[in-house]
Amino acid sequence: MKTDMTAILPEVCLSHILSFTSPRDACRSSLVSPIFRSAANSDTVWERFLPSDYQDIISNASLPAETFSSLSKKELYFHLCNNPIIIDNGTMCFTLDKRSGKKCYMMGARGLSITWGDQPKHWSWTCRPESRFPEVIELMSVSMIGFKGNIETKILSPETTYVAYLVFKFAEYRFGFKQCHVNFYVKYKKEEAKTRRVFLDPPAGMPQLCRERGDGWMEIEMGEFYNEKEEDDDGIVKYSVWEIDNWYIKLGLIIEGIELRPKQCL
Repeated sequence: MKTDMTAILPEVCLSHILSFTSPRDACRSSLVSPIFRSAANSDTVWERFLPSDYQDIISNASLPAETFSSLSKKELYFHLCNNPIIIDNGTMCFTLDKRSGKKCYMMGARGLSITWGDQPKHWSWTCRPESRFPEVIELMSVSMIGFKGNIETKILSPETTYVAYLVFKFAEYRFGFKQCHVNFYVKYKKEEAKTRRVFLDPPAGMPQLCRERGDGWMEIEMGEFYNEKEEDDDGIVKYSVWEIDNWYIKLGLIIEGIELRPKQCL
């Protein structure tokens, strides 16, 4: 004879057990029965899925605290998955990976060091309604491209493989990117730097490595790294994009930022 677990264990015990699973498993468990639904939706479960420093993160957000205070922990989890929040005075964006609950960050263009970025004849700061950031930057005219940034690994999820992506789009008119490769560089601590050479706007017959994100922007993979244990709090990931191999004039590239998010494994 089968034993009904819900007849033996109180709801608080079921919640405690489910908190050791995953967001996906908790959502599936909520379909089993009303008792499981109540246990799977509890704050006990979803607080465990949120990052341990989530309160510090949302306190640094540009939104008022009331935005989050009325949400249950499950509602907060999915709010952070589906609604990027701007932090660090508009230079950084934070979201959660819906499948794992691991942290994702995007360094906006204002957080990057851009060669000639302060010269309007070369780069122009502009607002785009499809961007999560107040400003993005558009390439007006340069013969060489260079921008870089870095992020402390202690704010990322530990023991996680991250992938860095350049998030960009092209203006209605662009020029120069079919004639040249762009170089990507990603370096984590003392590991050997990972570099890639790609076409952002590949010529006919070349594979298209960029992909649509579904939010009005495109992305292309720059490289990946493995973030170690949380106790290692002095690590820094450096990333850069440059093109100095030819002197073609280039224009029409619009940069939203560089995003770091967990690698998805099938």
